[in-house]
Amino acid sequence: MPDKDSVINMDEPTQNGGPEQPDDENLSRDSAAADAEVAKLANDLNDLRQTLMRRQADFDNYRKRIEKERTEDSRRATARVVESLIPIIDGFEHALAAHRDAPEYENYRKGFELIYKQLVDNVTRLGVERLDPLGKQFDPHLHQAMDRTETVNHEDGQVLQVYQPGYLFHGRVLRPAMVRVAVHPGGASKEVAN
Repeated sequence: MPDKDSVINMDEPTQNGGPEQPDDENLSRDSAAADAEVAKLANDLNDLRQTLMRRQADFDNYRKRIEKERTEDSRRATARVVESLIPIIDGFEHALAAHRDAPEYENYRKGFELIYKQLVDNVTRLGVERLDPLGKQFDPHLHQAMDRTETVNHEDGQVLQVYQPGYLFHGRVLRPAMVRVAVHPGGASKEVAN
């Protein structure tokens, strides 16, 4: 049986480093340090998430801008090709108009008409729109007035004759239509034109 002196007091630390009861002060200090560390890590995580979101948004904007530039570059290149084809279309139209009534050129005319139709269809598929403003109001953004005719038989500013058709490519004018415009006699329409 153990004697009185050999009884171990559980409230006192042992000499061999046995179990020790933490006091409230150490516990609250460790808890505050852990809370501060958790708050710092949560703040760092939030900052990293915000940075990631900004980087993703920047990358998406960059990707969209590059795609838009590629599309615009492609359209500009196509517009240049189409602009070079417009005089060829004009040449076909003049050739077809010149020999319309000549029976000896009937076979050639049919061949030219087929080639002309294929060319116009392909250019139209690329996004080209032909401007034929005959009878419409003059629009300086789409038409180029080559001549004015004073008349009261037509509306002021009405296109009377189309010398050369114009062409649009995705809303952009490749060539304005060259036209003759009706003007009413008197000073009012001359003042507007000047």
